[in-house]
Amino acid sequence: MLRSPMFWAAPIVAVAALMALLAALYLGGILDPRGNLHGFPVAVVNQDEGDVTPGSGVRQNIGDQIVDGLVAGIPSDKVDLQQVGIGSALSMLDSAEVYGAIVIPSDFTKRLMILAQSSVVPGDVDRPVITVHTNPRAGTFGVGLTEAITDPALTAVNEKVGKQLTDQVAAAVGNTPVAGAARLTLAAPIDVLTVPYKPLPEHTGNGLSAFYYALLVILAGFTGAMIVNTLVDGMLGFAPTEFGPRYVHNPAVEISRLQTLAVKWGVMLVVAPLVSGLYLWISHLLSMPLPNALGLWMYGTFAIVAVGVTALAVLAAFGTVGLIVNLLVFVILGLPSAGGTIPIEATPPFFGWLAGFEPMHQVFLGVRSLLYFGAGGATELAHAVAMTGIGLAIGLTLGLVVTVLYDHKGFHRGVARPAADA
Repeated sequence: MLRSPMFWAAPIVAVAALMALLAALYLGGILDPRGNLHGFPVAVVNQDEGDVTPGSGVRQNIGDQIVDGLVAGIPSDKVDLQQVGIGSALSMLDSAEVYGAIVIPSDFTKRLMILAQSSVVPGDVDRPVITVHTNPRAGTFGVGLTEAITDPALTAVNEKVGKQLTDQVAAAVGNTPVAGAARLTLAAPIDVLTVPYKPLPEHTGNGLSAFYYALLVILAGFTGAMIVNTLVDGMLGFAPTEFGPRYVHNPAVEISRLQTLAVKWGVMLVVAPLVSGLYLWISHLLSMPLPNALGLWMYGTFAIVAVGVTALAVLAAFGTVGLIVNLLVFVILGLPSAGGTIPIEATPPFFGWLAGFEPMHQVFLGVRSLLYFGAGGATELAHAVAMTGIGLAIGLTLGLVVTVLYDHKGFHRGVARPAADA
């Protein structure tokens, strides 16, 4: 066997291929988030009611001009600017539908006109304000991207409006000189405030606690299934077990593949609520905020069962190769498409396609809604529960169909078969 090239080639090729795929997916998903940006949702709220320009009597709405400038200046293929009302914008922030919101107040044009008059008439005046609400609960990396998009766009808008305002003042005063301080104020008349919408509390890892908790849930199902599969097979005599120098191989028990899988599923049903409870207890000890502990325990249990049942079904269907299949589905493809560290909209489109069905993304959405969004995350939680249920149904169907078929064909585990026959 040691002289066979296949003996050496098989593990080397398998490891190299998996690690190359891992590197391509992980590095390809994080190295250029701004270059990969597509459909990044940001709300725009224009409440400006407009005002009459002093002297000319012409009514204008600077807020409309600013929105037009933002739409023209921000690439539509990268950023999805959604023009909505203030109520809709707040609701979208509450449910992680947008990563930020640009809000122009109702008296914006009026304040600009007052600012223009103050350049030649003494008096106290405040610069009009545009507020950019970031959404740290949707992901801290998304906050950085929102600022990177809005800062240059609003700087350009500020300069354009400043030039327009300066020209209007110059035309109104004629040869009367305008003070230097007033000219500087007119050149950049808008005060842009960037503030976090509902900042995250302490002990949330700057918004990463939801992702790592979701990762723990996936690992509980995936790794737990591997452990249960190995230990149950060892105790039933279908696989040898080693404890240090001790080698144990129990006599094979006369039990069908379906019954064996049912036993493993039963163990996972006991493991899931226990581990989900342990996660909550440890989180509490570490002072992690748990606004809906019961809901998180219930969903964590459900997700662990779904992942564990599916992973065990894959092992029952594919045997040892199922280890690689599970690793590929739950970890290698799951981590870069989870959306927990970098928004899906800032990764290549392939990852967005994966996020549509990858278990880790669904679990992340459910955990994030329970930890950060409360009632506002109901839609996201419902989606996560539905997708987790679909995953559980797939695992149950695969396991039942395959084991019944194998039993019917006489592929009993207690009978060793040569590779050619198998």
